[in-house]
Amino acid sequence: MSDDAASPRLARPLLAQLGLITLVRLCVNTSRRFAYPFAAVLGRGLGVPLPAITSLIAANQITGLLGPLFGPLSDRWGYRTMMLVGLGLLAGGMLAGGLWPWYGVIALALFLAGLAKVIFDPALQAYIGERVPYARRGLAIGLTEFSWAGSTLIVVPLIGLLMERWGWRAPFFLLGGVGLSGLLVMRWLLPSEPRRTAAERRGAGFREAWQTLRDSRAALGAVLFAFLVAMANDLLFVVYGPWLEQSFALSTVALGASTTVIGVAELVGEGTTAALADRLGLKRAVVGGGLLVAFSYLGLPLVGHTLLLALGGLFLIFLAFEFMMVSMISLLTELVPGARATMLAAALAAAGLGRVCGSLLGGPLWLAGGLWATGLLAAALSGLGVGCLAGGLRKSGR
Repeated sequence: MSDDAASPRLARPLLAQLGLITLVRLCVNTSRRFAYPFAAVLGRGLGVPLPAITSLIAANQITGLLGPLFGPLSDRWGYRTMMLVGLGLLAGGMLAGGLWPWYGVIALALFLAGLAKVIFDPALQAYIGERVPYARRGLAIGLTEFSWAGSTLIVVPLIGLLMERWGWRAPFFLLGGVGLSGLLVMRWLLPSEPRRTAAERRGAGFREAWQTLRDSRAALGAVLFAFLVAMANDLLFVVYGPWLEQSFALSTVALGASTTVIGVAELVGEGTTAALADRLGLKRAVVGGGLLVAFSYLGLPLVGHTLLLALGGLFLIFLAFEFMMVSMISLLTELVPGARATMLAAALAAAGLGRVCGSLLGGPLWLAGGLWATGLLAAALSGLGVGCLAGGLRKSGR
């Protein structure tokens, strides 16, 4: 456990860099999320049915599985370089979508937006891991993660206003312009990384990076943890809307408003990570957060008889889940210091695969067993994930 009084403070230039990166990442996250609430608007603008737009969203999500291809490249070429590459893909895709409003171009734009996040996030987190002392890693990661909740609570509503006034193409121009501006500003303000020697580049090849992960019990435990807890969360995430609608006869507008609860919970979870994770110790924060999530899944069917308690239960679940995951990202930055981006990309890809599995299983499970079945399986998967992580760390001696 770190002692706050003895922990080094973050230097002002580094805080300024983190602030800049967080603002830029707000654009990256928004480009990944804005199509969800406005799928029908995009479909009308393109003149295609809704399933055609949801197919594009699915393609955007599938890019998460490509992360393991780019993690070793970040370790080899440099984290700043790969962040700029990700922003270049985002800016090019979004601007193309605005300039040429055709279905194929929009498909490419959303695919590149997903790919940009897959490249940008592990590089960003590894960049922090390389520059921020471990005793302040939870604070730094927690600050940059505000951009995830902020994209839902702040930017997506603004995009709705823009689309109402300027048309459905407006967000593509906005996000493309901000992405391009962010690229130029980051290239100017972020210090260049020292050139890697030939030996360092050879050591950061695909084979070497993945062999390092394969030989690490801690890394394998972390990957299993990411897969299992993400699967558990999506078991609930894909059915909480139908559950609220069926149980409390909520209107479409009320269902939309209920998502604010999740956004606020994510924001509080990120703030809690920034404030407490380093004081608790990152391993303790991850394990404690995972156990709290598991018990919250079990408790939701018990309290979900009134709307207020149901929303309170959802708030606790997503707060604990966000605290657990942001603390986990902070921990991942130090598990394999020689292959930070590869480690982060592998865990994020495992989480993406877990979400796919949870999404596919969540609907049939809820129809067959209701909220009790969902809560029990989600709790079991979360507990198993915590066990895999703790076991991997213990066997590796970390």
